[in-house]
Amino acid sequence: MFRVSIKNKMLKDVSKMPNAIQENLTALVEDLRDKGPVQPDWPNYSKIGKNKYHCHLAHKWVACWRSEHKSLIIEVYYAGSRENGPY
Repeated sequence: MFRVSIKNKMLKDVSKMPNAIQENLTALVEDLRDKGPVQPDWPNYSKIGKNKYHCHLAHKWVACWRSEHKSLIIEVYYAGSRENGPY
């Protein structure tokens, strides 16, 4: 089992998202906790850098996370619109 952390600043942004997107993010966090950083079952999942990943929560919404190699800690550092995503 992995430990998933979410940046406090991001929590403010998440609270402004539509409820359905918040629920998708919650499901993603549960999958990250249970299965680790590699999430090929999520829409448009891809590796976006060394130890960095992203997927779509919906057509216009994405989440990004990172995990050091062989670490049990995953940090979700962005959840928001695709246009503002830190790719």
